[in-house]
Amino acid sequence: MAGHSKWANIKHKKAANDKKRGKLWTKLIREMTVAAREGRTSDPGAHPRLRLAVDKGLAANMPKDTIERACRRGAGETGGAHYEEVRYEGYGPGGIAVLVDCLTDNRNRTVAEVRHAFTRMGGNLGTDGSVSYMFNKVGILSYAPGTDEDKLTEAALEADADDVVVNDDGSIDILTTPEQYQAVVEAMNSAGLLPVASEVTMRAETLTEVDAETGGKLMRMIDDLEDLDDVSEVYSNADIPDEALGAMT
Repeated sequence: MAGHSKWANIKHKKAANDKKRGKLWTKLIREMTVAAREGRTSDPGAHPRLRLAVDKGLAANMPKDTIERACRRGAGETGGAHYEEVRYEGYGPGGIAVLVDCLTDNRNRTVAEVRHAFTRMGGNLGTDGSVSYMFNKVGILSYAPGTDEDKLTEAALEADADDVVVNDDGSIDILTTPEQYQAVVEAMNSAGLLPVASEVTMRAETLTEVDAETGGKLMRMIDDLEDLDDVSEVYSNADIPDEALGAMT
């Protein structure tokens, strides 16, 4: 993994989420609702995806009663809107591959908004399967530069993680399968090794380096997409220069 901007990317994402906390709560509520419906339960302990969504809600300082209402609504215990999952694939500035995961109650509205965000920055939507083959679904636990690599590796092996990746900037990622993700998180926490960021995500097999100008355009496009109510996650295969990320923070 090239990842020379890995740590800067994490800081940028955290800053962006802090600025959009209201929208973040809305997106997390939708994710909890869909996860609860998928698992047919309002109990986070009974369904890994719901557990992950609830953990994200707690990390975002969402009130527990708000979380509980979303879970009950998704499980069918109360009324509410019906959301469906939709994924759009396309190309951003510089031909960078981009995946956009959405939770929507109106596909026509969502695709129009997503297409506009792409075209505004010179990108375009592709067909189903046009870029998704470049990504794998994995669990990632990220640690700051300077973390003890030997201690981290030993704990990761004991937790049955898949791999430990040291990025060019010195940050370290622990990779897991989505199924093992929660168990690995709990094992690392128990070992006193709390990640600064962790998630189940779509990880590009190979990153493509872009210059600062292209990286800036791509980050503006991604921010526009993430600002849409129906968009839950955006992924790309770009290796973005630190200066482009810093300019956006």
